[in-house]
Amino acid sequence: MADSFIPLTIDEYARQAALTDQRKGKHALSFSMLGAFGETGSLLSEVKKKQRDKASYLGYAEAVSEELGDVLWYLASIARRSGIPLSTIAANALDATRVGNAADDSLTFHAMQPAHIPMTTEPSAQFEHRLLALAGQIGLLVNDYQSGALKGQAKMLACLTLVMRQLIQAANDSGATLEAAAIKNQHKIFDRWPRDRTFPEPFDAPMDTEEQLPRRMTIDVFERSVRKQVYVFQKSSGVFVGDRLTDNALEPDDYRFHDVFHYAHVAVLGWSPVVRALLRLKRKSVPKLDDAEDGARAILIEEGVTSWIFGQAQQLNFFEGVKRGGLPLDMLKHIRQFVTGYESERCPLWLWEDAILQGYAAFRFLQKHRRGRVLIDSPNRRLRIKELPL
Repeated sequence: MADSFIPLTIDEYARQAALTDQRKGKHALSFSMLGAFGETGSLLSEVKKKQRDKASYLGYAEAVSEELGDVLWYLASIARRSGIPLSTIAANALDATRVGNAADDSLTFHAMQPAHIPMTTEPSAQFEHRLLALAGQIGLLVNDYQSGALKGQAKMLACLTLVMRQLIQAANDSGATLEAAAIKNQHKIFDRWPRDRTFPEPFDAPMDTEEQLPRRMTIDVFERSVRKQVYVFQKSSGVFVGDRLTDNALEPDDYRFHDVFHYAHVAVLGWSPVVRALLRLKRKSVPKLDDAEDGARAILIEEGVTSWIFGQAQQLNFFEGVKRGGLPLDMLKHIRQFVTGYESERCPLWLWEDAILQGYAAFRFLQKHRRGRVLIDSPNRRLRIKELPL
């Protein structure tokens, strides 16, 4: 017998959302208000894109649900920082005659909307007007907070109730359910900021060791001049790995050291079609994996992701000083889109961040010292680098 579906309560969602709130300090409340306003703007942007690119914009419904979830997350953050249960706001929004600020622990998202909401694939004029009203209401919230007009919990509750009412109506008009938006939001935020960091099993764990990426490996990386041209060479156990490398660019940018990013993919993600090709570790015993996951197209995907991230990193000082949890969420989501259809799309966003930050720490070391000994430590999901003896 299948397990019965348990509706998500408003306060349970709020508790889960609180676990991923990274902001602290006296400005956290105003940040949450601006976040709610910004996400409402993103909702309006989705409407605009669908109106402009009717046939070619296929992600409209999914994007609306995601943005509704983001607005909800910020609303939960504002409520928590104001000392008001999110269920109180929702209950007051549903019942205009309700008085007081008592929580309603049993109130679910399912109870907030009609049982049957007509599905829509295009934005209606009514939805657009509702979003403008929602944006206006949040704008009033921000303005009143900044002016000091929201002193006192009762005033904050009244204002947040109006925002929630508009949000519920916007969801109705969009054909989306806030329950689905909340659940998707939970998945997204824990994909990025997990409750616990449990490493997934390596993709090639079922394979024979001859077809597994190295669990531990040492690679010496160094520069050498050949006919007045500087190249990067790599050696492991005295054997050269891959070809000698240059930046392949008109302006020098040290991309010649970029294989260290692939080694980070091996160490942290347990994935790298590029390294499989370099070390001749393709999974030939499973033809489908050999062709799809380890073939030329997969190699191009990894090289493309690596090059794209490098372009982002150049603008951010190669991520120097960026701590875990500090990479832009949009950047990580774009990476997930890059690798869609390949096994690495199953890697959580937080693990991608670990791979990127560790890879760029090693890259910055090589930029400074021009040589180094790279150590892949897959069991501990670590990429390390140290000085290479002369």
